[in-house]
Amino acid sequence: MFMSAAYAQTITGAAAGNNNLAMLMQYAPLGLIVIVFYFLLIRPQQKQQKELKAKLGGLKRGDKVVTAGGIVGLVKKTAEGANEIEVEIAPNVTVSIVRSTISTVLNATTDKS
Repeated sequence: MFMSAAYAQTITGAAAGNNNLAMLMQYAPLGLIVIVFYFLLIRPQQKQQKELKAKLGGLKRGDKVVTAGGIVGLVKKTAEGANEIEVEIAPNVTVSIVRSTISTVLNATTDKS
């Protein structure tokens, strides 16, 4: 009733070269968004994971740790390459936890600063 026919415009000779530029300009914002996401979200997260992995590898007796469940404890026993460590969560209460469940390592040097 109130509709009219719409016809697609065809590309003619001189405008064909501009088609590539127009397509590039159409996808440029999408590419820019991907680059911004990489530098603002992905890269810092990867850096933080590397640092945590290095800290987990260097755990030693006396380090304070926070588990993924929010439990703060003191490392009592650890072995190089072992998957489990013993953590004291209260006086005379020692639990064995999996190394990968540690979310933060609080050393004595970070507590003072």
